[in-house]
Amino acid sequence: MKILANDGISKSGIDALEKGGFEVLTTKVAQSQLENYINEHNIDAILVRSATQVRQELIDACPSLKLIGRGGVGMDNIDVDYAIDNGLHVINTPAASSSSVAELVFSHLFGMVRFLHSSNREMPLEGDTRFKELKKAYAQGTELRGKTLGIIGFGRIGQEVAKIGIGLGMNVIATDELVEDAAITLDFFNGQKISFQINTIDKDELLKESDFITLHVPAQEDYIISEAEFEKMKDGVGIVNAARGGILNEVDLVKAIESGKVQFAGLDVFETEPTPAVQLLMNTEISLTPHIGAATKEAQDRIGLELAKQIVELLR
Repeated sequence: MKILANDGISKSGIDALEKGGFEVLTTKVAQSQLENYINEHNIDAILVRSATQVRQELIDACPSLKLIGRGGVGMDNIDVDYAIDNGLHVINTPAASSSSVAELVFSHLFGMVRFLHSSNREMPLEGDTRFKELKKAYAQGTELRGKTLGIIGFGRIGQEVAKIGIGLGMNVIATDELVEDAAITLDFFNGQKISFQINTIDKDELLKESDFITLHVPAQEDYIISEAEFEKMKDGVGIVNAARGGILNEVDLVKAIESGKVQFAGLDVFETEPTPAVQLLMNTEISLTPHIGAATKEAQDRIGLELAKQIVELLR
């Protein structure tokens, strides 16, 4: 049986699939050529990340497909219900990348409160001529310890973010339409564990109380953060979106930064990927990464192995 990993797969995932008797193709096929490629090579399963779209038209045109796999959590690039209704297996890896995304959130947070996103632009240009001025400009940083971290979306990734926040000594609060409470367990290097119970609260209350807000919800039909929500936040709030583009109104974000309502923003995802708006890319108050939340070696290994395990169980 043949598997097309169109957006790539880790070496560990390939090895596990080949050990299970599958042939793995890692050719990157353009979206417009997918139908022909799948039919020509009689592909049984296609594995994607966020780049490749698997829509109704492709499913209808490729009768050999038996399984669609998403390396990651969100499946908004796949017509999931239609695929299932037509007898295909649809799988993802909801737990594999949680730690990696959570760590990236704090990469943005640490960088923002100490102005690394800005000083790393200025130091190469003027560090040798304006060292004292730059030191003064970036000497008003703040600490995360003791601050309130608001998590919007308290699933696996949100809970991983909570673990790090608690470990840093932050006051962690969360809101979620489905999750009422969660036990957050911190596992330490020496085998000790300690658990914290977090009960979710109303979104408006979270917006008012948080010093920093991080978003962890799936793709939505409309924004969950726009002008009305910014108005409810503290002045000087920091916000991070490492979830999905289109859940945060980027025009309203820029306005909130310009007004001083938002002091920092960290963005890993964008409304217009892969061509983010220039006003975001050029804004010195925004910390930027190119949708790399799950892109660690460890996460990709876990994703590949988890996909392989499910495929072997389902197709063998």
